[in-house]
Amino acid sequence: MRSFRDSLATRLKDEAFRKEYENIQPEMDIIRAIIAARKEQNITQADLAARTKINQADISKLENGSKNPSLKMLKRLAEGLNMDLKIQFVPRTA
Repeated sequence: MRSFRDSLATRLKDEAFRKEYENIQPEMDIIRAIIAARKEQNITQADLAARTKINQADISKLENGSKNPSLKMLKRLAEGLNMDLKIQFVPRTA
């Protein structure tokens, strides 16, 4: 049985797939950051929903990638996680 990482490494050899994969990385970074912050604080999606007044279903959609957050929503999430929101533009490496 192949692991996800093995499968991904194979798929990334395809130039079209690699470009699409790279294009979604900012969204994936946001998703990973929300999930990591929530788990570090040992809170559930329901707990975060109560803190932010964002529907738990919407938090679930954010975390599974089926909904993109607005800047206003990201600010509310940061506040609910007792964190500061920092958005950066960084130079490309290539």
